[in-house]
Amino acid sequence: MYNQGTIIAKASAAGSSAICLFRLSGNDSIKMVSMCFKAKSKKKLNDQKGNTVHLGTLHLDERTLDEVLVTIFKAPHSYTGENIVEISCHGSNFIQEEILRLFIAKGAQHAKPGEFTLRAFLNKKMDLSQAEAVADLIASESKAAHEIAINQMRGGYADEICQLRQKLLDFASLITLELDFAEEDVTFADRVSLKNLIDSLQSKIKSLLDSFQYGSVIKKGVPVAIVGKPNAGKSSLLNALLKEDRAIVSEIPGTTRDTIEDTVTISGIEFRFIDTAGLRETKDQIEALGVAKAKEKVDLAKVMIYLFDTNDATLHEIKAALNGFKRERMKMILVENKTDLIHRPKKFSLKKALKEDSAKIPFDAFCSISTFEPNSIEQLKILIYNQIKKIAVQGDIVISNARHYQALKNALGAIINIKEGLKNELSGDLISVHINEAIHFLGEISGEITNDEMLGNIFSKFCIGK
Repeated sequence: MYNQGTIIAKASAAGSSAICLFRLSGNDSIKMVSMCFKAKSKKKLNDQKGNTVHLGTLHLDERTLDEVLVTIFKAPHSYTGENIVEISCHGSNFIQEEILRLFIAKGAQHAKPGEFTLRAFLNKKMDLSQAEAVADLIASESKAAHEIAINQMRGGYADEICQLRQKLLDFASLITLELDFAEEDVTFADRVSLKNLIDSLQSKIKSLLDSFQYGSVIKKGVPVAIVGKPNAGKSSLLNALLKEDRAIVSEIPGTTRDTIEDTVTISGIEFRFIDTAGLRETKDQIEALGVAKAKEKVDLAKVMIYLFDTNDATLHEIKAALNGFKRERMKMILVENKTDLIHRPKKFSLKKALKEDSAKIPFDAFCSISTFEPNSIEQLKILIYNQIKKIAVQGDIVISNARHYQALKNALGAIINIKEGLKNELSGDLISVHINEAIHFLGEISGEITNDEMLGNIFSKFCIGK
């Protein structure tokens, strides 16, 4: 899987641009570039120190291709752990194609997706969890997603997991030693210390697993479904949240036939708002499909806004709708709309009635709004943000990677088996089976346990040039 030769890729965005960056990595990369680069200083590139930048011209045979800046990084002090050259050139498509053709002709090979970071991992410049965080950092589109990725790239929880894994390895070695002296009935691995370690591991892993719900939605954007009866004002609410006319607004019931989605960042977290078809019984086949799709979106949402028109909604209707939509781990926000048009008798307060009956209606928060009043929309945004913050775990350690989640889940199963084995005073050889399982699954996170299929799957998702 690991190509030992020199690789090249464009590390900037596709298309023409003011500046384009090419990156080469491999033991011969500096030598390869020096063959066609003439520095203004007249000095040979091979003789220069690492971490230096050089102005000069790049040549194809005797023809000058471009005036460029060349930055060199010498092994092992580089991103990949190999010699790296980065070439900053002008970004015309013609120049880009010529530079790529030049180095391919000299023996460089096109880099595969993620191949630079793969080399960094294989050369022990970072562990596998940090390598995956590089891709998450590039893909981050909100402050919260960026913070999770940058924390993991700096070591995050992987360092602590590695330390605990090493202690498990030490115990596994001692238990293996016990088996070698089975006939002499000696004990090398202290069971009390092992139990304390297992308790510590179980607590840490459970905390990380609990953080995944928060980390996953932050990484992908929090899906928020806006549901309610026709003409409740769902499309108007979406437009107000986005501050643009994204959805068609009409007094005719059933205007929205499909789901409409767009994103809004609130206090550093990206929320994906989904306007859905109005919920009602209908003989219109297309509208019925929209209603069915609305229910599907609720199943996938982390937050549901049930919007109702304060002038015509009934307590019975709201209660039936919310009980029908109740989902595990989904926050339900009840939003009273059109408060600027209230024409109910003053003696009747739907808000008061809802609060009195709140024990029987499963909602997490209540808000009154008018889509024509910006302040009420801002209050709703704060309410939505606070509901998501409630599922955040204490501390800075959050996991957002599904592969890590599965590995930790498997490790927790092995940890529980070890705990049961110690409780039932099982022999060392039986306990060691589960210890080795835990060691294996924890090693999958940092990359101490890998195979080509796993690496290929992980790095194929990276962009070319990284």
